[in-house]
Amino acid sequence: MAQGQGQGQGQGRKRSNRRRGGKAKPVDIWRPVPPLPDPDPIVPAPDPTALLRSIGVPPLRARSDMAEAYLLAVAERAAGLATALAAAADLLVREPPPE
Repeated sequence: MAQGQGQGQGQGRKRSNRRRGGKAKPVDIWRPVPPLPDPDPIVPAPDPTALLRSIGVPPLRARSDMAEAYLLAVAERAAGLATALAAAADLLVREPPPE
């Protein structure tokens, strides 16, 4: 056997089958937790596609214009659903009545 062969196979740090320390304390997952603070009012984005449009057209060889349209549609739909969810939870910012 040449010098250096066989090193690293079966040699090195030995693992112990014993666990270190004692048993871990059981955690009470049903313990009371402090109440969360009220969420801040949510302002819907005026243009949810602004970020996507700012980075430009997706770098695809064919039909990058179609890919961009789909990405923008998904962003608009997600923003619409988020706004609807915020409205259902009564979390939207209330506009002051016009004078």
